Amino acid sequence: MKPATITVLKKELKYRSQEQLIEYCMSMARFKLESKELLTYLVFESDNEAVYIASVKEYIAASFQEINATNYHFIKKTVRKILRQIKRYIRYSKKKETEAELLIYFCKELGEMKPSYKRNTVLTNTYNKQLELAQKAIVKVHEDLQYDYNLMIEELDD
Repeated sequence: MKPATITVLKKELKYRSQEQLIEYCMSMARFKLESKELLTYLVFESDNEAVYIASVKEYIAASFQEINATNYHFIKKTVRKILRQIKRYIRYSKKKETEAELLIYFCKELGEMKPSYKRNTVLTNTYNKQLELAQKAIVKVHEDLQYDYNLMIEELDD
């Protein structure tokens, strides 16, 4: 079965009743964790972005505490897993402010991690790439926020 395009689906959904749309949403949420997470964000957390960012930051901090630091192989695997989840949360929000703040916080947590990420090339490259992506997102936000985020990045460099 070939899926219909987004525009075709959008046009067709306009003719459906509210009950049918709710049923479609519930069916999608049952089958895929990402759909359920997105629906949770849209229903409960999209109205208050600051609370959403705070909850994601708590997740990041808790995840970094659980890292098995016995060797760099386990550290790299866990850091990639955390980063995948952060990217998913950023995708739900679609806001550049959220992206910049979460990526900066990720870099901060990675920088504070023991043993240091600087002793491993892959972790250093990951850190640098996420910092670069945060800077790209910062360029697209309001000037006042750009200043605040750039201060946060300067603190990381120290």
